[in-house]
Parts: sequence; structure tokens; C-alpha cells
Amino acid sequence: MGIVTLFVVSLIIFSAIEYLPGDFAKNILGQAATEETTAAFRRELGLDQPAVLRYGQWIAAVVQGDLGTSFSGRNASGVDRSRQVMDLIAPRLRNTLFLASLAAVVAVPLSLLLGISTALYRNSFYDRSVNMTTLTTISFPEFFVAYILILFLASLYPVFPSLANVDAETPLGERFYRAALPALTLTLVIVAHMMRMTRAAIINLLASPYIQMARLSGASPTEVILKHALPNAWAPIATVIAFNLAYLVVGVVVVEVVFVYPGIGQLMVDAVASRDIPVVQGCALIFAMTYIILNLIADIIGIITNPRLLHPK
Repeated sequence: MGIVTLFVVSLIIFSAIEYLPGDFAKNILGQAATEETTAAFRRELGLDQPAVLRYGQWIAAVVQGDLGTSFSGRNASGVDRSRQVMDLIAPRLRNTLFLASLAAVVAVPLSLLLGISTALYRNSFYDRSVNMTTLTTISFPEFFVAYILILFLASLYPVFPSLANVDAETPLGERFYRAALPALTLTLVIVAHMMRMTRAAIINLLASPYIQMARLSGASPTEVILKHALPNAWAPIATVIAFNLAYLVVGVVVVEVVFVYPGIGQLMVDAVASRDIPVVQGCALIFAMTYIILNLIADIIGIITNPRLLHPK
């Protein structure tokens, strides 16, 4: 089903890009270019071929690990300095994965801790305070949280840099320092979602008959949650974690643009602006693969933690 889903998504990606406004050939050649020159340039790029044929060629190359050749190195003078899309995406993807991993290392344990503790002390002052804070965080879009952090932690109190411009030669310590604000932005956004879903999953299980039996047997509230409720809550929790980890890679576009972080999201925005179709298709396909793979992993974790899912009645 994951392969079928990816195939359908590839159709949507290709079709959506076909309807993007503007034309790469006209964008490069300018308004003064003649129709003959534009047609010749489009023919050189293969844009004159039917969409069905271009999709077939693209998907056949993708299956072999080839995302195509970027249009960005081509110009009107006939000089071709284009590069393979994979060569452009690879270093940007590493940067995005570094940023996502940095946020996940903090966000996942913190959200599980908050979710379990608020379920343990349900309706207490602590529970209400954490819920109010997380609900407030969810209400703010990512770019707003990013600019607030820039205002307080980079402008008024210059603790971290406002621009996260890193490259391959940036030392690891310096990379951590420059990526601190975008990682903190992502952490604040996803902790709220994961914490609330973890709390809801555990509270839902606390109403089960076997939990009532555990309580009647004299188990403490902590033992009830950690020993009885949590093992059965791993399936929905794993799904929530996988969804948010996918967001760290896919939804990082806005954060990367705000902090000028050289990740795959920033690359895709630049490619859309320049009508670099192969790069846009490659980035979108990687985003789709990330979602599908992480959700597949979540399903596998759910089955491992609850073998009854293998034999549904």
C-alpha cells in the first residue's frame, strides 16, 4: 500500500507542477525572446513533449534512483552547467535531517514525559497549566513563533544568531549553535501536539476494564500507567510521533525560510521561484517518501507492541 500510495502521490506532484504559473523557458530567455527561440529552448529541455510521456520518463528514472537534471545551470547562450538533482538535494537533505534530529532528540522525550505526567495527575493545577501552555503554542503558526524567538533571543537578548547559515565546513559545535533557534521553534510546535495526543491516548485507556482491575488489585497510579496503560498506548503514540517526525522534515519549509537555513525546504522554495521543475519534483517526492516511510514504521511498531493487530476479528 505504501508503494501504491507513493505512485499516486507522484501523479499528484507531476500534475500539480504542470499547472504552476509561468514558464521556465520564457523566464530564462526574457520577454524579448522570439517564439522560435522559446520553442527551440523548450525542445532542448524536453518540455515540448506530451505530459504523459514526460511523466513516464521521469518515474522510470526515479525507480532507478535518478531524479533528473536541474534546469538551473542552463541559460539562453547555450551554456549548460546543469547539475543532477540528487547532487543538489543530498547536502540540503543532510542539513534538514540534522535540524529535524536536533529537534526530535529534545521534543520526543519531553512530550512523552509531559503526556504521561499530565495523565497521571489529570485535572490538577499542573495538568491544566501544561494544557493551557501547549494549547497556546498550537494556536501560533510556526513563522510567528520563529519571529518571537528571534526578537527575544537574537535581537533584544542576543544569545543565538538570527540566521542559521551553515555549510559543509561548519564545525559541529558551531552548527549546533547556529541551528539552535530553528530547532527550538520546531520543538515548541511539535511538543504540544505529541504531548496532548499522548495524554489523550493514556486517559482513554485508563477507562478500560483491565485498568480498573489493576487499580482494585492495589496497584499505584504510577504502576497503573507505566505497567498496564503505556504498553497498550504505544500504537497510537507511535503514530503521533511518526506523524510529527515527518512534519519535522516536511513542514520545516517555513522555518528554513525564516532563518535562511540551507535545507531541502529552502531549496524547494528557490526551485519554485526559478521554475526549476526537476528540483521541485525531486523535493516533493522526498517529502512524500518521508511521510509514507515514517507512517509505515509507526504501523509496524503498533503491530509489534500489540500482536492482536495481526489477527483482527
